[in-house]
Amino acid sequence: MIVSIVIYLSKIFEVNDMFDFEEELKKLPHVPGVYLMHDSGDHIIYVGKAIDLYNRVHQYFQTGYKKSPKIQKMVSHIAWFEYIVCGSEIEALVLECNLIKEHRPHYNTMLTDDKGYPYIRITVEEDYPRILYSHQMKRDHSKYFGPYTNSKAVKDIIELLKKLYHIRSCNKVLPRDMGLERPCLYHQIKQCMAPCQGYISKEDYNKNVQDAISFLNGNHGHVIRDLEKQMKELSEDMEFEQAAEIRDLIKSIHHIESTQRVGDTSADDRDVIAMATDLGNECVISIFFIRSGKMIGREHYHMSGVNAEAYSTIMESFLKQYYASTPYLPKEIIIEQQIEDYKVIEEYLSARRGSQVHIIVPQKGDKQKLLKLAKDNAFLVMNQDADKLKREKERTEGAANELAQLIGVSSARRLEAFDISHISGYHSVASMVVFENGRAKKNDYRKFKLRTIDGPDDYASMREVLTRRFTDERFNIYPDVLMMDGGRGQVNIALEVLDELGLNIPVCGMVKDDHHRTRGLYYNNKEIDFPANTQAFNMITRLQDEAHRFAIEYHRSLRSKSQIHSVLDDIEGIGPARRKALLAYFKDIDKIRAASIADLEIPQGMNKTAATAVYNFFHNDKQM
Repeated sequence: MIVSIVIYLSKIFEVNDMFDFEEELKKLPHVPGVYLMHDSGDHIIYVGKAIDLYNRVHQYFQTGYKKSPKIQKMVSHIAWFEYIVCGSEIEALVLECNLIKEHRPHYNTMLTDDKGYPYIRITVEEDYPRILYSHQMKRDHSKYFGPYTNSKAVKDIIELLKKLYHIRSCNKVLPRDMGLERPCLYHQIKQCMAPCQGYISKEDYNKNVQDAISFLNGNHGHVIRDLEKQMKELSEDMEFEQAAEIRDLIKSIHHIESTQRVGDTSADDRDVIAMATDLGNECVISIFFIRSGKMIGREHYHMSGVNAEAYSTIMESFLKQYYASTPYLPKEIIIEQQIEDYKVIEEYLSARRGSQVHIIVPQKGDKQKLLKLAKDNAFLVMNQDADKLKREKERTEGAANELAQLIGVSSARRLEAFDISHISGYHSVASMVVFENGRAKKNDYRKFKLRTIDGPDDYASMREVLTRRFTDERFNIYPDVLMMDGGRGQVNIALEVLDELGLNIPVCGMVKDDHHRTRGLYYNNKEIDFPANTQAFNMITRLQDEAHRFAIEYHRSLRSKSQIHSVLDDIEGIGPARRKALLAYFKDIDKIRAASIADLEIPQGMNKTAATAVYNFFHNDKQM
C-alpha cells in the first residue's frame, strides 16, 4: 500500500509556455516513482515506473540509448512530463497500474479485455450454510471456489450440488426464520431438505455441506461409488425412473471431471500463461487456470500497442494489469521467459495474496507441457481471430482513414456529431456523440437542453448548442471533423459559429435521402457521394444513427419526467409535493380542472391560496 506520495509537477506552466526539458531533467530525483508523459494537447500518452526516476526518464532523451520504434515515436510527441515520487518500487508499481487503467495512455501496451469471473460461494459462517453464485470474491467469512471461466458451468455445478447434497440457496436467516413460511419449490423438487422447517438437523445438514466442499475440492470418487451403488439397488427394486435420475447425476459428475482433468499431478493452484505475437500491433495471451491440479478453465486476452516490443515488456504489462484487478491470485504463475521485474511483481502479488506467489519459467516436465498447450492455444486463437481483428480494424480505424482521404483532411480520428430533437418545438434538446478511430466513445457523449430557443428553430438551436460546446472549458479537446446532421444549412451554421470563435475545424453535413437514409456528405459547398458499401459510409451511417438515437432517448426521458409539468408545475405555488398530493386525490387532470376551490383545498398540503391558484389557472385558461 502506498503510505505517502509526494507529487512533483515537472513545471507549472501555461499552455503557451515553452517547457525546458534540459532544466527539468536536472531536477529529477534519484528515487522510485512514476512518470507521466504528455503531448502538446496535454493528453497523457505514456505512464511508466522507475526505481530511479532520474536515470529512467533521462534514458528517453539520450541519443545513444537504444529505443524500440514505438518508444522513439512516443518520445517525438512528448511536450512535457510530470512525475510522482513513491516510497518504494512496489508503491510505484501499484500507482503505475492504477494510472494506466485510469488514463489508458496511447503508447502503453494495453490489456484490451476487461473480464470478470464467477465463483461458487458457500456461506460457512452461517448456521445453515447456503450455496450461491458469486460475481466476485469478497473479503468475508464465506468459502469461495474458482474463479471459473464459464458462468454456465458454475450454474450447472451448483445445480448438481443441490441435487446431490440438498443445500439451500434462499435468503432466509436460519434459525430465526424457521417455520414462518411453507417449504419452497426447491424442497418439492428434492433439491433442498427444508432446514427452514426443521426437516433436517443442523448436524446432518452441515455434514452435507462438508461433503459438497469436498466435492468442489475435487474428491469425486466416493460420490460416484455411492451413486453407482444406489443406482444398482434401485434397478434391482425395479425403481427404473429413480435409477435413471441417479445415472444422469453420475454422467454430470463425469462431465465435470473430463473438463477439469489435466496431466499435472500437483495439488497447487497455478496460472499457465503463454503468448502468440504474429498480429503486428496485437498479440494474444492465453491463460490456463489450474486449481487443485485440475484445469477449471482457460481464457485468452488481446494486447494492443505491442509493435516490436520485447517479450519481457509485453508480459510485464499483462501481469501488472491483469493481476491488479483479478480477485484471486494463484500460488504459481508459469510463463515462457523470465521477465526483468519479476522480483518486484512477485513481491507485489504476494502482498495481495497474503502468501508467497512465485513466477516460474519451467524447462521440462509437466509444467513445460502445460505451457506448450497454452501456447498452442494462443496461436490457435490468434489464427482464428486474425481475420476478425483485421475486419474490425478496417471497420473502425480504416473507416476513419478512408473518410479523411475522401474529404481531403489530415485526420478524422475524432468525430463529433450533433442532432436536435423536439416535438413542435416542445422540449428542444440536442445530443453530441463522439467516435474515436471509428468507435463510439460514450464517455464523451453530451446532452444539451436548449436554454434560449422557444420554437422549432433547428438552426438557432444548433447555433446555441455549438456555441456552448466550443466555449465550455470542460471540453478540453476538439474534433478533427465536425459532423452535422443535415446539409448546407446546418453546415453553414456550424461554420459561422466556428468563425466567430476563431476555430478552424472541418465541417461535414451528413445528407439523407427521401427515406431518411444516409446518402452522402456535404463538404466545401458540394455534396460528395460515395459507394454504399464502403467502410467510411457504414461508419457515417452508424454515427448519424447514434446521434439521432441519443437525442431521441434524451428527449423521451424529459417527456416522461414532465408529462404533468406543462399543466401543474407551471402554476405558481404548486411544487412537486402538492402536485403529487393533487394527483393522488383526484387521479387525473380533468377532475382537478373541474374541481371547486373548496375541493382543491382537501388534498394534504393544499391551502386556500394554493387552491385558488390552481382554480384560476384552469378557468382563466378556458377563457383564453
